[in-house]
Amino acid sequence: MGRIVFLISFLMLGVHVGNAQSVLGKWKTIDDETGEAKALVEITREQGKLFGRVIKILNKDRKDAKCIKCDGKLKDRPILGLPIIDGFTKEEDGAYKGKRLTDPTKGLTVRGKIWLDPDNENRLKVRGYLAFFYRTQTWLRVNDL
Repeated sequence: MGRIVFLISFLMLGVHVGNAQSVLGKWKTIDDETGEAKALVEITREQGKLFGRVIKILNKDRKDAKCIKCDGKLKDRPILGLPIIDGFTKEEDGAYKGKRLTDPTKGLTVRGKIWLDPDNENRLKVRGYLAFFYRTQTWLRVNDL
């Protein structure tokens, strides 16, 4: 009897762990100032670091938009395909941090932090830091395109 209880408990734990969400995948960006859905971003992992790039622009009028306010190698590049999360690494608290989070609308590249909302793993918190100031957006998980 004890073995059966242990086996059932172990299997239930395995199901719970197996269903744990990750920051990887496709996310719908939501502008924190307007509430407007702007783009889809795909977050991937390469060699232990996270990267995110715009895979779809949701506003038909902006589908060919360029990052005209961006500096350096991102200047005047199409927003579609633009890398906006670059080389974030996992911290002890489970969040990912990095030095290159790009907002193509404002043309800013800042330090950033991303983490799953502890109350809803289908929401991703994306925070950009500029000196002592920060902005946080909540992105929504996209399961199907």
